Amino acid sequence: MSGSPDPTEAADPIEAIVDSPVPDPAAVLGRVPTGTTLRSELAAAARSLGRSSSISGELFELHERVASIEAEPVDLVSPRRRVAEAGGEESRLKERVAALRGDVRARREMEADADGALADLESAAAALSSAQTERIAAEQALERARERAASARDERERRLALRDRLRNRRRDARRELAIGVYPEFREALSGVPGGDPADAGAAPSEYDGPRIAASLAAVRLADLDGSVTLGEAASSWLTARDGSIAPASVIDGEPASPDGLGQR
Repeated sequence: MSGSPDPTEAADPIEAIVDSPVPDPAAVLGRVPTGTTLRSELAAAARSLGRSSSISGELFELHERVASIEAEPVDLVSPRRRVAEAGGEESRLKERVAALRGDVRARREMEADADGALADLESAAAALSSAQTERIAAEQALERARERAASARDERERRLALRDRLRNRRRDARRELAIGVYPEFREALSGVPGGDPADAGAAPSEYDGPRIAASLAAVRLADLDGSVTLGEAASSWLTARDGSIAPASVIDGEPASPDGLGQR
């Protein structure tokens, strides 16, 4: 059964786990099936052979710029709550001051003792002044938090723009590296059961053969330090086509079973 062509602009799952400018070849080719695209497999194989793209310097620079941007989330809930509470307390005290003033006025009109009411009024007025100061401070704190939030939002947008550019340039680098090793990949297909150089076409996007065969050929082409884990699909593929062929001879390296035990 033939696999579908490698999508030129397909989203690469490897992107989600990369914390360096380019993924380590073993992270891409250390397990078959790889779960990524043929272009990514070939680019990883090329890097394992010591090759780099013409934009490798730009990738490192973009990665450093992305990593240097920190935009911590800013809490606006607490400052808003503080403003609301301060405003509510101020309104309550304004009503109390107004009521006490009315009480003092009424007592004076009746020539009654107003000393107690005056003391209450002075106390309420002082509390109101304090509440107004707190409300102003809360509003200023909220404004500062909003400014920090806006700045953080700008930084996040700048980081997202840089990440998009880094992702696009990584794609360009993969394309360049994959094309560079494609003749060698075509040759490696001849050493893989079910692989056929005629399926390769002229570029990764033209490959029209089985994906497992392509992945195995990419591993065969690569120079990896560690062993390669052959998943069930890869093991079944090899067994179904020629059980007498040792996996090590296919991938030109030492395979490992999914549980970490070497295969024989």
